Amino acid sequence: MLALYANDSAYFASSRRADLAAKRVQRVFDLLPEWLDKWKMAVNVSKTAALLTGSQRNMTDQLRLRGQAIEWKTCVRHLGVHIDRLLRIISQIDHVIQMSRAARAKLRPILAFRLLIKTKLAIYKCYIRSRLTYAALAWYALCSKLQRQRVLAQQNIVLRVIAGAGWYVKNDVISRDLRVETI
Repeated sequence: MLALYANDSAYFASSRRADLAAKRVQRVFDLLPEWLDKWKMAVNVSKTAALLTGSQRNMTDQLRLRGQAIEWKTCVRHLGVHIDRLLRIISQIDHVIQMSRAARAKLRPILAFRLLIKTKLAIYKCYIRSRLTYAALAWYALCSKLQRQRVLAQQNIVLRVIAGAGWYVKNDVISRDLRVETI
């Protein structure tokens, strides 16, 4: 199956045997240069990666595109979502938390300043929540309970700063009073 979006593309092949799936992908890689030349497109082989999902650990067949070897990776990034070989989404959660922490650190002086709560919430929704929920429809269902709690904790920290609430106020009360849906 071929998936194209803007300047990003992916080819998916499945089989019970990893070597058969690799042969299917290699067949597409063999036909790809002709198609790319016809449509005057280029592919950056150094950015191309292969990912084997499932329980098999090592891949024996080396994939090649335009004579260059394609590296087998344990985690790839497609459309901004980190996909690991076991589909546990651990690296995606770590990335989301890192991005939200960075945004929160940059915005902390603004969020701690005496602005209207409505303005602070707009800043939160625009800059921080968008990082927490980017492509969440694709990865949130694969998250474990602990991973969901980690993402929710990031939201609760920001809402606590926005509200100026003390440690004794429950997170549910803060989100209810601010009328913010939990992630």
